[in-house]
Amino acid sequence: MPRPSRYAPDNLPRPWHWSDDAKCVGVETAVFFPVGAGGVPAQMHAEYAKTFCRVCPVQATCLAHALTSREEYGVWGGLDEDERAELLREVRRAAERQRRQEKAAKAQAQEAAHGA
Repeated sequence: MPRPSRYAPDNLPRPWHWSDDAKCVGVETAVFFPVGAGGVPAQMHAEYAKTFCRVCPVQATCLAHALTSREEYGVWGGLDEDERAELLREVRRAAERQRRQEKAAKAQAQEAAHGA
């Protein structure tokens, strides 16, 4: 991380980050990036990685980071890449349903206003 200023000393402590409180701190990063696409070994490795997430105090923040940053690979916030992709699809579907309902309600309101 770069220094906050060119005048700041090099020995300033790094600012706190949510990941500092994660249960996975100190665990080999490779654990959270299983090799393979959907095979049994990859699923077993992903399930092992998720065991850290289940008890992690920053799980929701980690998942939010992965979703907003569009992390494509690995286990983040207790979800693997397929689970995160499905969650994003569900959110998009829900938003689309909401837009359709609002559009229909607006059309009904306009129809009622013109018909009255």
